[in-house]
Amino acid sequence: YQDLSPSSGVMIRPYLNGFTIAFNVSQPNTWQPYVDNMHNFLSAYDDKAQEEKNIECVPGQYFIQGGNDSEEKKACQFKRSLLQNCSGIEDPTFGYSKGQPCILLKMNRIIGYRPGAGVPVSVDCKVQKGNESHLRSVDLYPGNGTFDLMYYPYYGKFTHVNYTSPLVAMHFTDVQKNCLVPIQCSLNGKGIINNLNSDRFLGRIIFTFSIGK
Repeated sequence: YQDLSPSSGVMIRPYLNGFTIAFNVSQPNTWQPYVDNMHNFLSAYDDKAQEEKNIECVPGQYFIQGGNDSEEKKACQFKRSLLQNCSGIEDPTFGYSKGQPCILLKMNRIIGYRPGAGVPVSVDCKVQKGNESHLRSVDLYPGNGTFDLMYYPYYGKFTHVNYTSPLVAMHFTDVQKNCLVPIQCSLNGKGIINNLNSDRFLGRIIFTFSIGK
């Protein structure tokens, strides 16, 4: 099945009950479900699991594999340690216990797609509407918020069995507390469409923070 979309849709983690991430820093029961969701999602990215199943690839270039279409394809390692402060390794609460939440961004898989036309696709985030000063700082991992070319193209679930989608982690280290802050994170690169009003998931995603003390 070839996705007819010329550009990739995106999804975030944690994802629980929609696109509002609401919690109070002083009440762990309000943010623990997000943390659990992140750990569950990232278990497939554990460094050891990736080392056992996948190979080290050459960064900065597409990993094009020849051979018969039905042959199993190799997959490149994407280790959760690449996500640094958002890996859940050093801070198992992914910043939620400090009111500095991490969000993971994943591009939807499209068979044969080579995003960015030879230049890695990058991510940026801003306040979608309202007071721009409500988002004062966001750190991006890995590589300053880029999807390395070596994870593309994707060959499909029947042959690319160990493929793990690359991620970009967004660490919101300074978000306004006690108000709703709508955030838009967009993909940027050649051939990327991120401004269609009819599709809020194509090349971008919109979610809302509501972080109380």
